[in-house]
Amino acid sequence: MTFPATGSNIQVQSYKHNGKLHRVWEETLVLQGTSQEIIGGNDRIIVRESDGRKWRTREPAICYFHAQKWFNVIAMIRADGVYYYCNLGTPFVWDEEALKYIDYDLDIKVFPDRTYKILDEDEYRLHQEQMNYPREVDLNVQQGLQELQSWICQGKGPFNPDFPEQWYERFLSYR
Repeated sequence: MTFPATGSNIQVQSYKHNGKLHRVWEETLVLQGTSQEIIGGNDRIIVRESDGRKWRTREPAICYFHAQKWFNVIAMIRADGVYYYCNLGTPFVWDEEALKYIDYDLDIKVFPDRTYKILDEDEYRLHQEQMNYPREVDLNVQQGLQELQSWICQGKGPFNPDFPEQWYERFLSYR
């Protein structure tokens, strides 16, 4: 299997458990692509929603995807600090068309002071019932949530204070 080349632009697609396309990020620059991790950067890109709406991101972001983790992380670089938006979902798949994952609704927003808030628990429970998530999926999502919270508290991976700065500088070197 090949992986996206460093310096290439890729599309990121999220799906729902029922297989329906949820959201598409039009252009992310691959800063590092391996069989285990893809780190990308983007700035003010167009995002398409499944209902046809489009919007543009407001700030530069560094995206972290892992081939074995049930979450992905977006570090948003703002004037008042780095905010993180974390999606609970399947590990990524790269099929040469796009980086893809299934989004399971639960999210965590992390603030510059490292405090965080779990979001969309009601939406997760509703979709869990509507789409009949298998027990294994629920266990993986809950384990991903716990691991993500641990990474946040420990400053591990993309939550290491040097991570967004280092990768953002690399992103700028491509522009």
